[in-house]
Amino acid sequence: MADQIEAVDFALAAYREEGAWTVQELVPEVLDDVEGLVHALRRFPGDGGAVGLVAVDEDFFLIIRVAGPTTRVLLSDITAADEWELASSAVDFLGLPQPEDEDPQVPAGDLDLLGDLGMHAMDMGVLLDDVDLYPDEMLSDVARRLGFGELFDDAIGLTSA
Repeated sequence: MADQIEAVDFALAAYREEGAWTVQELVPEVLDDVEGLVHALRRFPGDGGAVGLVAVDEDFFLIIRVAGPTTRVLLSDITAADEWELASSAVDFLGLPQPEDEDPQVPAGDLDLLGDLGMHAMDMGVLLDDVDLYPDEMLSDVARRLGFGELFDDAIGLTSA
């Protein structure tokens, strides 16, 4: 499991208070599974709850949104569950069957989990269809649309071209 946690490119929590976004890094201890991430995200304040953004091994990303008792999850590629415990726990959390070898690389979960913040399901679907983008680039685009792109890019060391 330690190898899998070391493969995490970044894990951030973003939340908005009084209209201003804050981005904080999540500690590696909460990255074992979705439940650990949900527990960690509940600690953050925020007008609309907290959003967790996790990218793993330039392979897939996970967005988790926790607001009150509600938890919404989006996994960028369901086939990542074959290799990664975190992705597998997301598939379990969503109540979906684990992927088979022949399953296509498709997202799983709630494409509209950030809709009220400015990233609607259709926009998320278009972004996820762009096979030329790495997970950090996709999440940077999400962060930009939500209004904390610069904070996100600074936090992960992604420089704009």
